[in-house]
Amino acid sequence: MPSLLPLLPAHPDDTVVAWHDARPVSRARFLAQIRHLATQLPDVPEVVNLCQSRYWFSLSLLACALRGIRSLLPHALAPESLTGVWAQAPQAPALWDNPPAETSLKPPAVLDVRALMAQPQQAAVPGEPAIPAEQVVARVFTSGSTGRPQSHDKSWGPLCASVQATSERLWSAAGGPCSVVGTVSFRHMYGLESTVLLPLLGGGVLTDEQPFFPADIAASLAQVPGRRLLVSTPFHLRKLLEAQQDLPPLDLLLSATAPLGLPVAQTAESRLGAPLLEIYGATETGQVATRRTTEGTAWRLLAGCELRQDAQGGLTIQGSSQGQPQPVHDLLEITGPDTFELIDRPGNLVNIVGKRSSLSYLNQVLTSLPGVVDGVYCLPPARGSSDDTRLAAFVVAPDQQAGEILHALRAHVDPVFLPRPLVRVEHLPRDANGKITSATVQALIRQHLDGTDAA
Repeated sequence: MPSLLPLLPAHPDDTVVAWHDARPVSRARFLAQIRHLATQLPDVPEVVNLCQSRYWFSLSLLACALRGIRSLLPHALAPESLTGVWAQAPQAPALWDNPPAETSLKPPAVLDVRALMAQPQQAAVPGEPAIPAEQVVARVFTSGSTGRPQSHDKSWGPLCASVQATSERLWSAAGGPCSVVGTVSFRHMYGLESTVLLPLLGGGVLTDEQPFFPADIAASLAQVPGRRLLVSTPFHLRKLLEAQQDLPPLDLLLSATAPLGLPVAQTAESRLGAPLLEIYGATETGQVATRRTTEGTAWRLLAGCELRQDAQGGLTIQGSSQGQPQPVHDLLEITGPDTFELIDRPGNLVNIVGKRSSLSYLNQVLTSLPGVVDGVYCLPPARGSSDDTRLAAFVVAPDQQAGEILHALRAHVDPVFLPRPLVRVEHLPRDANGKITSATVQALIRQHLDGTDAA
């Protein structure tokens, strides 16, 4: 018989579990809404959750789980992403909190969450709702930063175990449970775990907004009382620091999606007055380790996670939060029973005329230069022999010339890693998590580098 796990942690009914429309939502009200929506859902095996409000997204996710419906969570709402999702589940209806009047998308059916909630409430099963640990509640998709997005099914038991381990680590650093404000997309695994599951299953408080601009971040934080956790990315943090925006007191900062440079981490902790933790994980594995960047480069595994190396040198991460052993695709060096060093993703390592570096490191250097608003290195397809391979870079720097940027780079990198060409662009398309996808980089290469040999 499958083991059952609670839908929400056991807390008093009047415990505030979320902020929605600038008002607190109690556990009792949130649970009643979940039950109400669950009774209104049709008998389907899966839905595509397109809710744009974090509150309605979370409520819908849990209502579907309670009803035994798997939620498909596209990493973006672009037509290309959604087409790929419906290719896997052509009969899945769209679940929307605010369906558009006109759309090029043609899902088999559209379920309006708000309209369903307005229907008369049907009788719900009494008692505390629970879900089988083995039940697949979500299918998540990679962001496509390293290639074509891939899908991964997530079961309730491993998700709960991951949240428990993460909340113990984060709340210890923050001094207690926090209200969670996130600049990141809740469709991505990082945002799903940190801004939805962490507050709801880990004893924190969920917030509705997904602010991007610094003033909006400050306003969102100011709406919630008590301890505050800001979940963000290196890209968003840099923009926040550049804006010199005053923020309400913070108790913890969390960053992921790309390695964070030490100077940015030091500045963030100094200006924002809170410790900053980076979290390591992947869509396949979930969150598995953290580090405080200002205290060193070593990562410490979360409780219940274990790194194992086979005879061929391959690594797997396993534990209750993974469900089953998952391969690790990054290059790691195990340094202790629960610690490791992150070398890089294999695809980010470059070898130019016998000298090695990392695209992640070079991107950190590039974006730290004065006057550089944004930038990304890439390795274009070789046009001749392997000896002719050179790096290129795209840079947003309105007040800097290419020569000035190259001169500044020389102080930090070997000359063979200077980008040739260095292309100045007006902006770099990034997704909601601050990532530049592989498809975007390839499009920039086709647009700007064909036949180009120098800056």
